[in-house]
Amino acid sequence: MTDSTIIIGIAGASASGKTLLANRLIESVSEAGFDDIGLICEDSYYQNQDHLSMEERVLVNYDSPKSKEFDLLCDHLEALVNKESVEIPQYDFVNHTRFAEKLPMQPKKVIIIEGILLFTHRRLRKLFDAKIYVDTALDFCFIRRLKRDVGERGRTMDSVIKQYEDTVRPSFYKFIEPSKKHADVIIPGGGENQVALNVLSTYVQDLLKIK
Repeated sequence: MTDSTIIIGIAGASASGKTLLANRLIESVSEAGFDDIGLICEDSYYQNQDHLSMEERVLVNYDSPKSKEFDLLCDHLEALVNKESVEIPQYDFVNHTRFAEKLPMQPKKVIIIEGILLFTHRRLRKLFDAKIYVDTALDFCFIRRLKRDVGERGRTMDSVIKQYEDTVRPSFYKFIEPSKKHADVIIPGGGENQVALNVLSTYVQDLLKIK
């Protein structure tokens, strides 16, 4: 096994089970003896919006590729591959902008990135050794998103429903679902699909042995 870094992208609709899959994959691969793994969330790379008023921030389409600073993410991945540490932005979902604090990350043997729009960006796609798409029915995604945003992100039920109708669902069909064609593996149900998780874990372990 060489010192090459393996980068795995996990994409899919909002609340489709990407984070659960990423965490279970990390756990599975770690149990097999490969524990030098890091996780990056695409949400950390939402554009900084300190220059906008709260009224303007609320109107932003957060499910459009324009809402992300993908070039910064690519720069950070390339630095990690070159064995350099980086400082990952942290996002404030209540105020729709970045926190002042950043999270240091050291180079890892395996880096897993999860997010809705990962496969829409050409430069980013080229950095992935494996591209995984989580395919989950939108009604399940909406229910999970509603529970998450109200319970964890300080949103009201009405605001979540309005955002889903105005931007989340339309953007899924415009940006996210078409990006599925770039995936190497498509997993129905995300992290709850144990059979797919076992296959994916073996796949990652095989990559670790040859890189």
